[in-house]
Amino acid sequence: MREGPDVPPSAGKFAPNAVFLNIPYDRGFRTLYLAYIVGLIHLGFEPRVTLGLPDGTRRLEKILAEIQGCRYSIHDLSWVGLDRKPPFHTPRFNMPFELGLAVTWASINPKRHQWFVFEEKAYRVQKSLSDLNGSDPHIHNGRVQGVMRELSNAFIRPRNQPTVPRMMNAYRAVFRQLAKIAADAGAESLFEARAFRDLCYAAKVATEKLRS
Repeated sequence: MREGPDVPPSAGKFAPNAVFLNIPYDRGFRTLYLAYIVGLIHLGFEPRVTLGLPDGTRRLEKILAEIQGCRYSIHDLSWVGLDRKPPFHTPRFNMPFELGLAVTWASINPKRHQWFVFEEKAYRVQKSLSDLNGSDPHIHNGRVQGVMRELSNAFIRPRNQPTVPRMMNAYRAVFRQLAKIAADAGAESLFEARAFRDLCYAAKVATEKLRS
């Protein structure tokens, strides 16, 4: 009898405030990556990513378990261009593929999952992924402030909705710590599990200071 998938401790345990982030792990996306982390935490959510999941035959099961454990997911499809690194010039399929997993899970369990599509340019997703026609993507224009604005549009609070300027203040406070966070984690990139954890902590501290 085959055992169940070996999933991370957080995966599979449903969390009503958790948001799965389906984004490109690329240095050029670093500022928007930080914007998603800070913005979600400032709105009272727990961002989750696939950093730290080992490669292997069960990686797909672990990604699906993470999606199933989150009440929401955000899928940023703004990096749809070809990879310029030789020897292959290929499009990135991971983001739309993981979006497909989330759409399927939400259609089966609409009360347990809701997904959002974020994009840089208006109307591009209608061409790159026409099956989404009828679903309005959140257009952030490739800017940090745009991500904050669209996070606020996606997650409307009945009261105490933080303003975009306050979210930007939290972002700047964490941005100033990036070099120290990377050094303390011994990380070559912010797209590592320890660095992600430390970014989340720094975002929580910045949020609490702004609230006090």
